[in-house]
Amino acid sequence: MKDRFYQYIQDLQDIITSKLEELDGKARFQEDLWERPEGGGGRTRVIQNGNVFEKGGVNISAVHGALPESMQAYFGVKDADFFACGLSLVLHPKNPMVPTVHANWRYFEMYNKKGEIVDQWFGGGQDLTPYYLFEEDAIHFHKTCKWACDRHHPEFYQKYKEKCDDYFWNTHRNEARGIGGLFFDYCKAQEDFGMDAWFDFITEVGDSFLEAYVPIVLKRKDLTYTEQQRKWQEIRRGRYVEFNLVHDKGTLFGLKTNGRIESILMSLPPHVQWVYDYHPEPESEEDKLIEVLKHPKPWV
Repeated sequence: MKDRFYQYIQDLQDIITSKLEELDGKARFQEDLWERPEGGGGRTRVIQNGNVFEKGGVNISAVHGALPESMQAYFGVKDADFFACGLSLVLHPKNPMVPTVHANWRYFEMYNKKGEIVDQWFGGGQDLTPYYLFEEDAIHFHKTCKWACDRHHPEFYQKYKEKCDDYFWNTHRNEARGIGGLFFDYCKAQEDFGMDAWFDFITEVGDSFLEAYVPIVLKRKDLTYTEQQRKWQEIRRGRYVEFNLVHDKGTLFGLKTNGRIESILMSLPPHVQWVYDYHPEPESEEDKLIEVLKHPKPWV
C-alpha cells in the first residue's frame, strides 16, 4: 500500500504543478530534492512571484524510522517505527479576489520491532480560504468535494465537511480559517470498508482538486482590486499563519520529526500584516466574510 500510494502522489504532484504553471503563465516551480538523516526524504516544488501565484508549494515526502519520543507519547506507544508519505500543497494568489487553497493527502504505517504493521491509516482533505466571499465559488468548491465523496459513501461529505469546520477553527480568534471543505484522519480498515476502499476514496478526492480550484482562479484572477483590499488580504493572511503555527497538526508533526524546515514552512505567505485591533467596517464586504468565518454555513 505504501508503494502504491507514494507512486500516486508522485504522479499527482506532476499533474498539479504542470496545470498551475500553465495557469500562471509566467512563474515555474523550483524543485528541491532533500533527504532526512533518520530516513527518507522528499521532493519540494515552490512557485514564487508569478502572474497569478505570489507563492505556493506542492510538496511530496516519504519519511521513515524510529518514531520520536514526542510522537510515541502522542500515539500512546513505545519503541515503534513508522512510515509516512503524503502530498501537501498551499497556494497564495496575488489577487485578493482569488482564494488561498490548501490540500493534503497522506498515508501512515506504524510497526513493531519485528517490522510488522501494527497500525495504518489514510488522512487528508482540501479547504478554501477566501479574502472576499463569492458565494458561487464556495458552492462550486463544496459541490466538487461532495461529488468526490458521494461516489464512495453517502455520509462522507457531511461528516468530513463538519470535521473540516471543526479542525480549521482558530480557537484564539473564535473564527474559522476559511470556508472549509473536507478533512479526514485515521481512516482505518473496517469490516465493510478496507484499505483498498480508503485508497480509492483518497485518490478520488486528490483527483478532484484541480476541478475544485482552477475554475475559481480563472474566474477571479483578472479582477481589479485596490490597495485597501490588498491590505485586507495581508491581514487575513496573518490569521492563516496563526493557525498553521499554533494549531496545525501537520506542521507540528513535521517540526517534531525533524522534517525539512523550508518544506514545512512553505505554507506561510510572503507578505502579511498584523494590525493592532483591526476591525472591518460594519456591513462591508470584509465584514461579510467575517460573519461567515464566525458562523460556518452549509454550502450544498
